[in-house]
Amino acid sequence: MWAVLVSIIVPVYNRAALLVEAVESALAQTYRPIEIIVVDDASTDDTPSVIASLCERYPEVHGVRRENGGPGLARETGRLAARGDFIQYLDSDDLLLPRKIELQVAALQARPDCGAAYGIVRYRNARGEEIVCDWKPANQVVDTLFPSLLIARWWETVSPLFRKSIIDATGPWSALRLEEDWEYDARIAALGVRLAFVNDVVAEHRDHREGRLSRGEGLDPSRLRHRAAAHLLVLEHAQRGGVAGDAPEMQTFARELFHIARQCGAAGLAEESRRLVEAARRVSEARDLRAYAMIASAIGWARAGKASMWIDRLR
Repeated sequence: MWAVLVSIIVPVYNRAALLVEAVESALAQTYRPIEIIVVDDASTDDTPSVIASLCERYPEVHGVRRENGGPGLARETGRLAARGDFIQYLDSDDLLLPRKIELQVAALQARPDCGAAYGIVRYRNARGEEIVCDWKPANQVVDTLFPSLLIARWWETVSPLFRKSIIDATGPWSALRLEEDWEYDARIAALGVRLAFVNDVVAEHRDHREGRLSRGEGLDPSRLRHRAAAHLLVLEHAQRGGVAGDAPEMQTFARELFHIARQCGAAGLAEESRRLVEAARRVSEARDLRAYAMIASAIGWARAGKASMWIDRLR
């Protein structure tokens, strides 16, 4: 095995204590050489001073500060600064296990046909206890991201190690503040990237009580705008990637589009609701979807969404 530089990109916003643990897990890697690029997304707490201290103590750590733009744009800043042949994204609340990079670089060097290597992620709750991930089909063993990625984003950002050539072909991260990771993965999936699986626990994904963008009110319009945009893009990527409209995974995704469309309507986002329903109808002939479109066209998309949510609560 020959040694090539691996770039580890760590976006962070107001998460100083967890950031230190994440960076320390990167520094503990058995693999060298590495560079760790910490991107501060305009933190307002003591995160900047913590980053400065890490950079002063460890020559492999480099800090970059940018105006606030969300996790996707923070990762993009890191991507543009990365010099490595392999790219590892590490969220500031996750951890790499010591042999993660070593095992996955070896897997990619053994499989030149693969653009990414990934392994098993262990989940912990806010108390630090190991838990079973029962909210999605995590840690799948597949050769490509599509079509299973349409059911759920079944891996975590920390799981894969990418060849830089794949990251370059994928293009920039979006400005979405929710589900930007799913949209990004769907773009990778559309390229037909093959995956090398490492049958080891390579990282930990931690729940915690600090602020998380993934949490919030279900009918918050600002959140739903980002979710709607992300879902529409995922559909485009899936179609470009050759996922058939009648594939079971595509039909499941059409139901997800319909679900978010009704939420958008209930939140007063009529245009987003309409676009989501129209997108779902392009791949699904479900009767309730067709009936909903007719009713919403007659009474208004916002009114139809609110009525559907009220009916759901009565069931």
